[in-house]
Amino acid sequence: MEVLAMLRQLIGQVKQLLQQQNTHSPSSSSSSSSSNFSYPLQSPPLLHLPRCYVLNLDDSSAEDSCYNIIMTAGKSENLKMLEPGKPPPKKKARKERNRGKVTGTSCSIENLDPQVWKEFPEDLFEAVIARLPIATFFRFRSVCRKWNSMLMSQSFSEQCTQVPQPQPWFYTITHENVNTGAMYDPTLKKWHHPTIPALPTKLIVLPVASAGGLVCFLDIGHRSFYVCNPLTRSFKELPARSVKVWSRVAVGMTLSGKSAYSILWVGCDGEFEVYDSRKNSWTRPGTMSSNVKLPMALNFKSQTVTIGNKFYFMRSEPDGIVSYDMVTGIWKQFIIPAPLHLSDHTLAECGGRIMLVGLLTKNAATCVCIWELQKMTLLWKEVDRMPNIWCLEFYGKHVRMTCLGNKGLLMLSLRSRQMNRLVTYDFSTREWMKVPGCVLPRGRKRQWIACGTAFHPRLTALA
Repeated sequence: MEVLAMLRQLIGQVKQLLQQQNTHSPSSSSSSSSSNFSYPLQSPPLLHLPRCYVLNLDDSSAEDSCYNIIMTAGKSENLKMLEPGKPPPKKKARKERNRGKVTGTSCSIENLDPQVWKEFPEDLFEAVIARLPIATFFRFRSVCRKWNSMLMSQSFSEQCTQVPQPQPWFYTITHENVNTGAMYDPTLKKWHHPTIPALPTKLIVLPVASAGGLVCFLDIGHRSFYVCNPLTRSFKELPARSVKVWSRVAVGMTLSGKSAYSILWVGCDGEFEVYDSRKNSWTRPGTMSSNVKLPMALNFKSQTVTIGNKFYFMRSEPDGIVSYDMVTGIWKQFIIPAPLHLSDHTLAECGGRIMLVGLLTKNAATCVCIWELQKMTLLWKEVDRMPNIWCLEFYGKHVRMTCLGNKGLLMLSLRSRQMNRLVTYDFSTREWMKVPGCVLPRGRKRQWIACGTAFHPRLTALA
């Protein structure tokens, strides 16, 4: 808006020159113009910068149509023309610059005709709202009751299904605030701090899995399961399990219909159950296959990978993967040797391929590496690793890694006594990105990420 103000001022000076030239005689025009103005009557000087935009200024006079002003994409101060003997203009304060921007914005809003927007079709309105960035819905719900209730309508849900699935968000728990979560939006590179009042405050509940915009929580005593949509606060406490297992369990979650989901837990001794949201109950569809070696040394740091109707769990002793088919109810075990010098590893998935992420440490050098499982040989093949210049920061340090999420986009929490780093890795683009530190709304200290999971934000998902 400041640029437009400068253009208007420049156009006014040009018009003033033309008017004075027309009112004076030809003989006195040259002398008058030369005595009153410090520059000749000609088009403004061109500012040669890499990018430029041409503005055609429409006016009734023939003389004005000859002046096409070339505006650069740089700062607006470059457009000012100084008169001899005058000092250069002082740099405006930030408040003055912002005041001009606000004024320009309000002018553009006043140009919206209420009569036109009042007749805007309702179905088209929902289609537009469904394509807004997810973060805008935090403010969208507070506008009025109608807009808030629209999020739960069937027509709006159908509009959302036609929108391509956005990048996953990350729901995390920090060391200092285990009873509250923090969500990270990788598109805007921004942290959000939601409150879920229904979650128990006297217990520590941790996110263990996700599917269809819902996050599954398990209390630290491994007794109670909860399902929640962090965006809409839709919440549900699952019924008690029929099998009493108080030891640690591995948990997986998958969609079993448009609005239905299933949750599977399995223990090291081979006990397992499946929850069906349509029946709201736990069932044990069978027993562990005899070809699976028990007890299983499950890798609880590795989140469960879901591909289609199959769950994949990482185990050790022997190293490999255990899978469960939701359709056939069959368990299988695959012996897959782990890469040498590997630690803090976890399973991941990209486009139906099973991936492995972990720390590779040799001597004093440490690096994050990515492997892909070769289906023919059942061996891990390295396909990518963190840039060397980033790995130099880990040299000589005892680094530990926690992986959040395992589908398409990962968040890695790398920490030592002297370091606390958050990094995302995109499987499709093989791009490594640094994540800004998680800071509480009224705090300054960067929070340490303890655990978390990735989830695809979906406003219409119900627990």
